[in-house]
Amino acid sequence: MRAAVLAKAGIDNLAVVDLPDPEPGLGEVLVRVRAATLNYRDLLTVEGGYGSRQRTENLIPVSDGAGEVVAVGDGVTRFVVGDRVVANFFQNWLSGEPDEVGLHSGLGGMIDGMACELRVLPEYGLCHTPTHLTDAEAAALPCAGLTAWSAVIDQGGVKPGDLVLTQGSGGVSVFALQFAKLAGAEVIATSSSDAKLERLESLGADYLINYGKTPEWARRAREIAGGKGLDVVVEVGGAGTLEQSVKAVRLGGAVMLIGVLSGAKHDFRLPLVVTRKIRLEGVTCGSYAQFSMMLRAVAQNGLKPALDDRRFALDELPAALAHLRTGAHFGKVVVEI
Repeated sequence: MRAAVLAKAGIDNLAVVDLPDPEPGLGEVLVRVRAATLNYRDLLTVEGGYGSRQRTENLIPVSDGAGEVVAVGDGVTRFVVGDRVVANFFQNWLSGEPDEVGLHSGLGGMIDGMACELRVLPEYGLCHTPTHLTDAEAAALPCAGLTAWSAVIDQGGVKPGDLVLTQGSGGVSVFALQFAKLAGAEVIATSSSDAKLERLESLGADYLINYGKTPEWARRAREIAGGKGLDVVVEVGGAGTLEQSVKAVRLGGAVMLIGVLSGAKHDFRLPLVVTRKIRLEGVTCGSYAQFSMMLRAVAQNGLKPALDDRRFALDELPAALAHLRTGAHFGKVVVEI
């Protein structure tokens, strides 16, 4: 099989090579990977950005992939040859709160990922693909989709009538918009691009803020909220946006912390949080049980992930990661395998 392999940290050390075809063992499933999608986490991993919490030598990167079953090992009961499947992000976080074992089982981090033609995974690490989705659409769900689901539904507790703010037009933010609308909330979408704001509006955003033209966007968000502030902010920016997020939420509101796209370190004024009883909560994807529940919601509502217009082949993985770095994409960047 062909696979993208990272010899050592650095995007220039990523190359597609020929490897022996794997075979499934007891309780394992062999998947023919048809599509993968990229997360900012994949770019950081290729660059060695997670330090001791990842492998940097001979790693098959990329966490998210989908395809069909081509063989099953002894003891497998949930899948048969021909089933379309999508892999869960954390292979060993099955349910409940995470532990070190679960958080070290992210695909494309400590263990090999999905940037390959064939991948053996344990039966418990796979779910059936919703029938209305293509493989590329299914591959958009494991990391960005589940992270947004956790931020909005499981941890954010968004309910009908709430007002939610999402930042930008990357995978997590677009999914957060879609899931908030499924929950019956109103959504403020932000972007520095008017063209992207139009696309976010087409996905259901109720209010739009161009943060390039309105850098103090918290004030505008509170105006939209009638002065009381927002119920939930899905925070993907990090240091560059956190203060605005905290200023935008209502008393007792929540800022769901996901990304660090604009920086990881911030001199933050804690009284803003303490005196207004604001909840700051980290979100790290989710478990197999959460993924299964999210997939049911996606299937029942016919939700379609937003995919970037550009497509890349496996040989073009470095170019796909470079495209992701520019921020020019909308939704998920797809690698066809």
